[in-house]
Amino acid sequence: MAEPRTSRLAVAGRVLAGTVSVAVFGASGFTWYEYRQLDAGVVKSGALTEARKNAPPHLDASVNLLLIGLDSRKDMDGNDLPKEFVEEELHAGSSEIGGYNTNALIVLHIPANGGKVTALSVPRDDYVQTVGADGKMHKIKEAYGIAKETAEQKLGGKGLSKAELERQSREAGRAATLQTVQAFLGIPIDHFAEVNLIGFYDIAKAVEPIQVCLNNPVDDPIVARTANHEGGGTGLRLPAGVSSLDARQALSFVRQRHHLKNGDLDRTHRQQAFLSSVVYKLKQQGVVNDLGQLQRLFEVVKKDVVIDDRWNVLDFAQQAPNLTGGNVEFNTLPITGFRTIGGQEVNTVDPDQIKRIVKQLFGHEPPPPAASEEPAPAAVPAQQPAAAPTVTPTVTPSGARSVAPTRTPAPARTTTTPAPSASATTAPPTAEPTPDLPMQGPAVRAGGIPCVD
Repeated sequence: MAEPRTSRLAVAGRVLAGTVSVAVFGASGFTWYEYRQLDAGVVKSGALTEARKNAPPHLDASVNLLLIGLDSRKDMDGNDLPKEFVEEELHAGSSEIGGYNTNALIVLHIPANGGKVTALSVPRDDYVQTVGADGKMHKIKEAYGIAKETAEQKLGGKGLSKAELERQSREAGRAATLQTVQAFLGIPIDHFAEVNLIGFYDIAKAVEPIQVCLNNPVDDPIVARTANHEGGGTGLRLPAGVSSLDARQALSFVRQRHHLKNGDLDRTHRQQAFLSSVVYKLKQQGVVNDLGQLQRLFEVVKKDVVIDDRWNVLDFAQQAPNLTGGNVEFNTLPITGFRTIGGQEVNTVDPDQIKRIVKQLFGHEPPPPAASEEPAPAAVPAQQPAAAPTVTPTVTPSGARSVAPTRTPAPARTTTTPAPSASATTAPPTAEPTPDLPMQGPAVRAGGIPCVD
């Protein structure tokens, strides 16, 4: 289909804070000169070229943007991030721990004719077949690291500098992630943006304080992490209701998975709610229409964000109002259960069900008749918690999976809304009703400060 399908996101790659800068650009109507000024210095990636070789076909002129949150304690040149920042400020463990896992994968689907933007989060522990990595079954988050390590081994004897070796091997990781997500969801990825741990912190620092809302109070004490001990905990303590967070607390908010009923799955909803809150704040403060404020924000953003080399911010102009205006709905793709495979706890999934859901949400396939809504036995039926007999959890003192063995992937089709608060107002729903599909937990509607667990 048409090449005009170039990116409409901008700094969306900030992953958790990215949608922020994204909407910003189109809404302000940049000139070409201003765009070139902002574009200078942004790290561009050619990984999309490799991913396009075997991408599923386009069914229309819509755009699919993949936001990648890289759980790496390394900078762009492969050097460890400052110890005092990673270990003492963020309580994120040593530089040996994070590896190159993609702990946040969010696809934004922007329709060709405008309208509701659909955002889909892919749980990081989904057990899928990798593409562009080693072709084997792994957690989807591991495709990046596997491909990067393989590339490093191949490039090791070519006399490359450390920085160049890091750059080229990361390109392999990005290409593998793009291809694996494409194959799993059955859609082409048109653009992507990537940010690591410090990148998220920087953008959160630039816009703090940020308001979030919790359905229940949280207390996530820190357990020391080392290279040989999983540990865990973020140190986050917040009451129920609305709280204002600084950058350090914001990172803890989106990283917490221990002491949550559904562990990683609840963390996914935190990421969605945080994005919604940041975009809402920028809109309320008029940042999206202030070129000076946008330029200052982008200077922070472009230090460590990576975007594809086909991205053109000017093409984003017509879609930006939907992102900043709250016409975005976040959903989390469903899992079918939990298993321990090769000593690792993974999410089991039904690939056919996933592709069917994605097509329906993106408007490429009508919902099936009610009689055919019943999924395969291994899948989770809509509106019903499944018994998940395949679960073989290994709960250890280190809290490797900090949820009870009895938890099940319970779908819900409700939309989270903030508790009444003078400082947390939500825009009324504007999106069309979503088909009654078996999503993982409640949807998060943008346009305010959603309350989540």
